[in-house]
Amino acid sequence: MIRKVAKISLLAGGDDYYPLGLCSGLVSNGVRVNYIGGEAFKEADILKNENVCFYNLRGSQNPNSPKVEKAFRVLRYYLRLIKYAWKRDTTLFHIQWLNKFIYFDRTILNLYYKLLGKKLVFTAHNVNEGLRDGTDNFLNRQSLKLMYRIVDHIIVHTDKMRRQVIEQFDVNENKVSVIPFGINSMVFKSSLTRAEARKRLGLADNERVALFFGRITPYKGLDDLLLALTEMKKRQQFIKLIIAGSIEKNSEKYWQSVQRIIKDNGLKDWVFEKTEIVPDRDVEVYFKAADVLVLPYKYIFQSGVLFLAFNFGLPVIATDVGSLREYIIDGKIGFICRSGDPLDLAEKIGLYFRSNVYRNLEQNRLNITNYAMEKYSWDKVGEKTHSLYESLF
Repeated sequence: MIRKVAKISLLAGGDDYYPLGLCSGLVSNGVRVNYIGGEAFKEADILKNENVCFYNLRGSQNPNSPKVEKAFRVLRYYLRLIKYAWKRDTTLFHIQWLNKFIYFDRTILNLYYKLLGKKLVFTAHNVNEGLRDGTDNFLNRQSLKLMYRIVDHIIVHTDKMRRQVIEQFDVNENKVSVIPFGINSMVFKSSLTRAEARKRLGLADNERVALFFGRITPYKGLDDLLLALTEMKKRQQFIKLIIAGSIEKNSEKYWQSVQRIIKDNGLKDWVFEKTEIVPDRDVEVYFKAADVLVLPYKYIFQSGVLFLAFNFGLPVIATDVGSLREYIIDGKIGFICRSGDPLDLAEKIGLYFRSNVYRNLEQNRLNITNYAMEKYSWDKVGEKTHSLYESLF
């Protein structure tokens, strides 16, 4: 049988592990991929595969570059992208993330692709990012609605997200497909042991360690986690909390409020802070040193950090927001608690450290990874995605 779609262009946008994982899944299903990315992941093994052509259109994304240089490289990227779309013969563009000027991307750029005869698939990792970040407005909603009409198909990761796209943006239900988020197996992983990871971070072997990982911004609920920690301190249930991740732009005041909670409640000895972008090779140190990942989110559609935890077999305590409940099996993967309720979060953290999930942690880490590899492997994601591509022609 002759395949309708043998080659596609994968637009990675802001360079992320998800496009790399999807690329590997597509290649394993016989699809050749033009990968549009930048410097950040140019050394990734999958980009060296004979069935992948890597186009480094974004170049360097050094955040410390002068503003003039940043402006120039954004303009250069758009010009390169427009030229690429004009010249290349791939008929299907799969857009993972939008670029700097999201309103332009959603409307003019997508219309340009359509004018060139491209089929467009868009992965809505977040149905409405503005709603999540508290920046939603009329222009944001209308440009999203227009984009969802322009593209030929929309991929979301959960049934709940599918309902949100259909109901909130008046999208035909046949235009939206659910393909699960793949396990983040692209991150560097070595034979580093739990003891070695803890030694690197200066943590004692017998400490109970919880991890908050990723960008620090209000919707992530770090303040609620620290208030839960305060409650645990009152109960003399000592745990060490690792905070590992960069402070999001425009979240400096929020971080100051977090620091006040730590200071006012005497949590200095309870918290280990590493407020910077964690290098790829260091990610495993935090996930192997921790006993549990905590996702105290106040609002979310889905979480990539959760699938990073799956890769390392780390149990998860998460709030009941977005689609997190669809992934976490209570008492096996971790526990679900109420959002915005530090007391309930404290209860669930205490419950976790009394549970069999924690008592048999070494075996359960293997169980979680095996479960996730079976259910959310990139081969399966690639197979479903390729079948979707075929249905569009």
